Amino acid sequence: MIVIITVNAILLLLYLGGQKSVQAELIIEANPQKIWDILMDEESYQKWNQVLIPIKGKIEQGNMLTYKLVLPEGHPIEIGMKVAKLVPPKLLNQNGGFPGIFTYNHRYILEPVGNSTKVTIHEYFRGIAVPFWDTGWLEQAYIDLNKSLREYILD
Repeated sequence: MIVIITVNAILLLLYLGGQKSVQAELIIEANPQKIWDILMDEESYQKWNQVLIPIKGKIEQGNMLTYKLVLPEGHPIEIGMKVAKLVPPKLLNQNGGFPGIFTYNHRYILEPVGNSTKVTIHEYFRGIAVPFWDTGWLEQAYIDLNKSLREYILD
């Protein structure tokens, strides 16, 4: 009985403590619609996005997509994401994972700033496996991703 209570307490602590988020912001000298059009074009991702590339599915609300996530060592893995919410040209929200163990909520947020757009990539992780996952590389990857998006748009 003590073992069961101890295991349950550890799992509860891991679940409650299993939260992390990563965010990268950048002002891009383009209007939100231009950036939105690129985010909705699955074919163009390979030209500017070297981190999270759609390989199967269409970016439409409710759809499941398969992405290639490139890890720091250059090793790709396939992950699934559901398009949870689309608010053109403001928000692309996708999520996935394994409930209770490791879930992710990934958002591109576009906010007008004069004649430019603040592009925020935000990802929130939750679950008992999250405390054991290093997100440091992902934050830098999203910073680089925003820069790559800006270069693609301004070319």
